[in-house]
Amino acid sequence: MAVKLSLGPFLWGPRADLLLFGGSALASVALVVAGRAAGIAPGPLPEWGWLVFVVVVDVAHVWSTLFRTYLDREELSAHTARYLMVPLGCWAVGALLYAQGSQVFWRVLAYTALFHFIRQQVGWVAVYRSRAGRRGLFDRVLDDAAIYAATLYPVACWHSRVASTDFAWFVKGDFVDLGASAARALPALRAVWALALVAFVARQLHLVATTRTLELGKLVVVLTTYALWWLGIVHTNSDFEFTVTNVIVHGVPYFALLYAYALARRAERPELVGSRIVAGGVGAFMGLLALCAFIEELAWDRLIWHDRPWLFDSSGVELSPGWAALVVPFLALPQATHYVLDGLLWRRGDTRARPAQRRALGFDL
Repeated sequence: MAVKLSLGPFLWGPRADLLLFGGSALASVALVVAGRAAGIAPGPLPEWGWLVFVVVVDVAHVWSTLFRTYLDREELSAHTARYLMVPLGCWAVGALLYAQGSQVFWRVLAYTALFHFIRQQVGWVAVYRSRAGRRGLFDRVLDDAAIYAATLYPVACWHSRVASTDFAWFVKGDFVDLGASAARALPALRAVWALALVAFVARQLHLVATTRTLELGKLVVVLTTYALWWLGIVHTNSDFEFTVTNVIVHGVPYFALLYAYALARRAERPELVGSRIVAGGVGAFMGLLALCAFIEELAWDRLIWHDRPWLFDSSGVELSPGWAALVVPFLALPQATHYVLDGLLWRRGDTRARPAQRRALGFDL
């Protein structure tokens, strides 16, 4: 008699996990296909695309960290120094970098963002591995190698052609153009990229054969990371395609995590500000984040960019270089603080200590 194949573990359940990780990836691919059919790509990100994908997804997901931190007075009381010193430190470092030149500031911020995006994928896979009870070094090395190969090979391709690339992380030229030196390394890196994928898939097939378990959630995260980073960076030279393949799969699952956390926290402490907001449902949760993102972009446009008069009015303030060195790092604080805190908040120790965090990551379901 055949033994039934078990699927899992999942973070929020098979339907939710596959929708959030697999569905967001499929939506990204569908947008690429639709964009090409409509003549949007290759080409710059249209204004409606900037509003939807950059403001409502990318910038708004940064603000969702509020529900884990500044909207929780108990958390603030427990870690007052952390929540004061992290933004202050980010601003001080940013001001020092900007004083060396705006390109220095944007370059450091871009590489920090890149590291954050890669580490988030590593983190999702680590949670799935922990949920499956696989704590051995072999699986950790194999999983990490797959994610780093999936992301760093496309990034190396990008570094070989920065000057001719029509998209950037933040501003044109924020990544170093390594040109021919990076291009020479691409064949070897491509081999590593492929071998890491083959090794990861082989390990999953081995687990299916030996344990009759398919770790579908983890498999989806790894395979979609391979597919979308290759599609959005290597296969394209389109700002639209890079954006939709980059921000949707990064932002949407993070929204789900913070919403799950806020709901779990509401069950513990319904009087907290964050708990009262999520009592209004997904609409209230996303509405606050979209409002914060819009206000942030309003400040950026009026003080720095001045390039969307159709939305933010044509008038603005022209800052001197000295003031810009203070204001730009301040405006970047939501992103910079999010990058730092995201690396601190979801560690194993915090997850063990916080019941709401355990439930949000699926450990106590």
